[in-house]
Amino acid sequence: MLAYDILIPTFIALLIVSMAMASSPALLGLKYSLLEAILVVGIPMLLGLIWNKWAGGATGFLLGSLYSLYYADQLYATQGHTDIALVGNLASAMLIGYMAGALNKRSEDFRRMLISGVVATTIGGIFLFAIMQLSPSNLITGVDGFLITVATRTAMGVIIPIIAKVFMWYGFAMHK
Repeated sequence: MLAYDILIPTFIALLIVSMAMASSPALLGLKYSLLEAILVVGIPMLLGLIWNKWAGGATGFLLGSLYSLYYADQLYATQGHTDIALVGNLASAMLIGYMAGALNKRSEDFRRMLISGVVATTIGGIFLFAIMQLSPSNLITGVDGFLITVATRTAMGVIIPIIAKVFMWYGFAMHK
């Protein structure tokens, strides 16, 4: 239990701090991708799966708003304007959290959680890609952009149900 209680969390905290201090463009890109994956996909879907659709949707709205505000500040500082795609991130996060919870219906069945997660993230990814196409400064276009946007979210739709099931096994989930 020492590994689960102290060593693994400490390692993850050090990894997060080292990524935050990174200056290479590749690591900066990875940092923003992980931030987006965790804030606007992972946490809302996790709460939707283990708690309910309202918790997932509300968390998606709150974390999507925080992500959009943070990213809008960064974008405004570098380009002098913000982007409509940020509203897509907010709405996609809310949609993913709510839909995962609504489809799962508080089930502890892993198969149902997996299907709920994949469906919610795939639809959220398609929604985000469509909103991104409205942006005048959009660089994510075509089949490659569609696959990157949707596939990364769908991959989270596979990963997060595994994490949710682990939470349930160890009794961390909210009980009915």
